[in-house]
Amino acid sequence: MLWTIFLLLKGLLILILIYCSRTRQKNEPPLDKGFLPWLGHALEFGKDAAKFLGRMKEKHGDIFTVRVAGHYVTVLLDPNSFDNVLNDTVCFDFSHIKTQLLKRIFRLQLPNVKPTSERKWIKKHFQGLSLFKFSSCMNTHLQNLLLSNHKGCGPSEWRQDGLFSLCYSLLFRAGYLTLFERRDNTAEVYKEFRKFDDLLTKLARCSLKREEMKAANSSRERLWELLSPGCLSGGSQENSWQQSYHRFLQEEGIDAEMQKRAALLQLWTTQCNAGPAAFWLLGFLLTHPEAMEAVKSEIRGLSALQDTSLQHPLISLLEAHSTPVFDSVLSETLRLTAAVMINREVVQDKILRLANGQEYHLRRGDRVCLFPFLSPQMDPQIHQEPQIFKYDRFLNEDMTVKDKFYKDGKMLKYGTMPWGAGRNSCVGKEFAVTTIKQFVFLLLTHLDLEMCNPEAKLPSVNPSRYGFGMLQPDGDLQVRYRLKRTQHEM
Repeated sequence: MLWTIFLLLKGLLILILIYCSRTRQKNEPPLDKGFLPWLGHALEFGKDAAKFLGRMKEKHGDIFTVRVAGHYVTVLLDPNSFDNVLNDTVCFDFSHIKTQLLKRIFRLQLPNVKPTSERKWIKKHFQGLSLFKFSSCMNTHLQNLLLSNHKGCGPSEWRQDGLFSLCYSLLFRAGYLTLFERRDNTAEVYKEFRKFDDLLTKLARCSLKREEMKAANSSRERLWELLSPGCLSGGSQENSWQQSYHRFLQEEGIDAEMQKRAALLQLWTTQCNAGPAAFWLLGFLLTHPEAMEAVKSEIRGLSALQDTSLQHPLISLLEAHSTPVFDSVLSETLRLTAAVMINREVVQDKILRLANGQEYHLRRGDRVCLFPFLSPQMDPQIHQEPQIFKYDRFLNEDMTVKDKFYKDGKMLKYGTMPWGAGRNSCVGKEFAVTTIKQFVFLLLTHLDLEMCNPEAKLPSVNPSRYGFGMLQPDGDLQVRYRLKRTQHEM
């Protein structure tokens, strides 16, 4: 028995030594393994990816390889070279990484669902006439929720809340009503979703403590139950989004249990970003009076504003008029707070040619990571004073959209990348933008909204959320609000 244990330990030690002995070969990116065997830089990466990768960029440049929890990850931070990864579906693959995350976070397996089929189904619902119907329905629910939020309040009575809580709650509930069409369990779904979402990054990184794991499992199972077809069928129409999704999964050969679990995936995918995005946008406006006044001035200038009421389809108003100032504010908000990571697995050895002509050999079995938040979005060579919110950063002097940005004298294809890029860019981008605009315009035109403490600052970001879409705040901003006495007070 002791001899067997000795042999096992010896074999394990040999494997560790072999694994840790990896050295940089000719034409490979700079290699930084960290001091911890196997783990490498995993702890620092998970704690604050932006800070860690920024430090690595200063040390190694725009491309380097780091060891992270058993994987060697080549990080590419040259936006002019992103397409050489995004457009190569032969050497770079996302399916294995996606499968791992779905299983780890949602306990979900969709082995028969083809990415092209899934993307085609999503486009069917978030483009064209379906997009208009969704946006109109979303607008109606937002209006109703805004009114119900003030039931029992006098016409000039202030209410107080955290801005993040307010934005997330209203947008989530409106989105849930729009897609899942169930009214009687909205509050419970939101409550469980927030619990689950708070633990999601740790689920993805397998870093939950025992009590956190119990809480995550409990919320996940409760959400499966609340989102199950049987539980939702009472409020769904035959051709609803929810019924259409289950038919799609059935056609792809997915069993009933996985269909139930997939509903949570769709809920998280469609509802996890709008609330945080609206929080940051309104937070920036509240803490930058000149930006708030510029947006309000633009709203006052909309020719159809005098016809706007809580019953008027705001989506028609927004479609009929350009809003360059607001669009610039939204673009600037996303530049500062959208922090998606684009990951690919290297499925065969690859010579990656960068935009500057340099070539690097990438090994089969490694991973490649693009982090647009660091570059282009926070790159001082691209965006002057990138840490500072500038509401007009995406405006030219003639009030047209500024969409040309440069680095090293070369125009960039991607000045920002909040929606990803290439074949995996967000299909629901238009719906998300319309939703955020509707929500912010409704609040600004129908509410008096102000900070409880005029000197308050926006909370810092939660650094563990880097890589998972929109960043979330580490805290909240206390605000007070009331219905305007007349709808034209701006």
